[in-house]
Amino acid sequence: MNIAELYERAVRHGGDRIAIIHAGRSMTYAELGSQANRLVNALRSRGVRRGDRVAFLMANCAEYVVCEYALAKLGAVRVPLAVLLGGEDHIYMLNAARCKILIYHEKLLDRVVDMQPRLLSVEHYICAGGGSASLPNSHERLEQLMRGQLSATQPCELHPEDIAGIYFTGGTTGRPKGVMLSHRSWYHTCWMEMLEFGLGWRETFVFATPMTHAGGCLLLPVLLRQGRCVVLDHFDPDLLIASIRAERATATLLVPTMIYMLLDRTRADAAAVPTLRNVLYGAAPIAPERLKQAIQRFGPIFTQFFGQTEAPMALIALQREDHIIEDPAREIEVLTCAGRPTYPTQIRLLDDDGQDAPPGEAGEIVVRSPNVMSGYLDDPGATASALRDGWLHTGDVARMDGEGLITIVDRKKDMIVTGGFNVYPRDVESTLFEHPAVRQAAVIGAPDEKWGEHVKAIVVLHEGRRADAAELIEFVRQRKGGLLAPKSVEFVDAIPLTNLGKVDKKTLRARYWAGRQRSI
Repeated sequence: MNIAELYERAVRHGGDRIAIIHAGRSMTYAELGSQANRLVNALRSRGVRRGDRVAFLMANCAEYVVCEYALAKLGAVRVPLAVLLGGEDHIYMLNAARCKILIYHEKLLDRVVDMQPRLLSVEHYICAGGGSASLPNSHERLEQLMRGQLSATQPCELHPEDIAGIYFTGGTTGRPKGVMLSHRSWYHTCWMEMLEFGLGWRETFVFATPMTHAGGCLLLPVLLRQGRCVVLDHFDPDLLIASIRAERATATLLVPTMIYMLLDRTRADAAAVPTLRNVLYGAAPIAPERLKQAIQRFGPIFTQFFGQTEAPMALIALQREDHIIEDPAREIEVLTCAGRPTYPTQIRLLDDDGQDAPPGEAGEIVVRSPNVMSGYLDDPGATASALRDGWLHTGDVARMDGEGLITIVDRKKDMIVTGGFNVYPRDVESTLFEHPAVRQAAVIGAPDEKWGEHVKAIVVLHEGRRADAAELIEFVRQRKGGLLAPKSVEFVDAIPLTNLGKVDKKTLRARYWAGRQRSI
């Protein structure tokens, strides 16, 4: 099956049930199918054919789902662009992917107009949002484009290896690469999530993270279970709480920083989200002490996932039941891990010589799974480096214990080499998070004349709590030894994040390595 057929199945069985709720409006499954068909016919009339690339520059909205469905039926390739990126990034991605059409939200009209003279391949501009802003003559409104089109259409012939989407990486370790994901990859991602993520029948799922990334991977799994997708166009803890209460929502997806904000906002009301039974979390490491706090407040409703753009979402999962740990000595170890390989993912941990790492030792995660990418767009060198002998080399370093639990140590490129010894920042960060005064922590390698680089911690303290550098350094030293203890600590009000909610270590490093010939 392909993505279009999965959408067709969801619509056929969903009928007049509500599929999407956004901004006070609701759309049934039947209406979703009808609108997607109208858009298919409209895009065909504009010359869009199988394999053409269509970019989305949209915040979360119902139109996003319609567009994704329509492109799947057309056999066209979606290219979602993260709204929080800047215009230069968007220009690079649109040109690199050679997009024929750009569908954007009216809120981003000014940015699109500024970019337009530098977009080399875009022939049609389509504006969603239903507002009243005056558009340039060359732009069309999505609603008007669909008006008068037939509500029935035929999908094109698709092969499982046809590319369904091109997703650009976050660029945290270099220039963003275009990851080509086939219908085969998306199909397997969907059923792996349905099998491993605890999604229930007729779930009411709140989408508060960008659909251009992990959030969008969960649309079809929810719809295939005849659930309701409650779409929020931005994250705000008060809006999330109100939406969960109003819709009696049962599930959502949050990145760790959002969980922290939810904890801070519900401090006086543990029953703020009484219907919530499943919170999926991932995309960045979570502080184990804050996860413990979340479980104590809301119950064992958390499901962790690990994946990457090259193999979306579902390589490793820690089930809700795994978060219940009776042995206090084992608790932090489990809450720090990512979980076990999903079915049917195969995982190996390789050392620097390409051999299987000994039990308990760190090694690079390499995976074999049916949801792995087809390769990087126009980059055969990077593709050959990542895909070797049928295995995806993820660049993430992990350890596996005797029970099969995998703990992500760090990104391979984030490793600090100090005096010839390897230090994985996450080992240090996890320890810092155990200190009661530490709210956030990021660890990087800073230049050092003697050691090449030293372990540096950037720390945000809880409001009203105090700690000095010497105290935190000694705190880590007592627990992890002198090698992992930071040599310096900087206290800040906030740690920069990427548009995906991950700590932006590239920006942090630049602060200390600027003007040098190397950054490691």
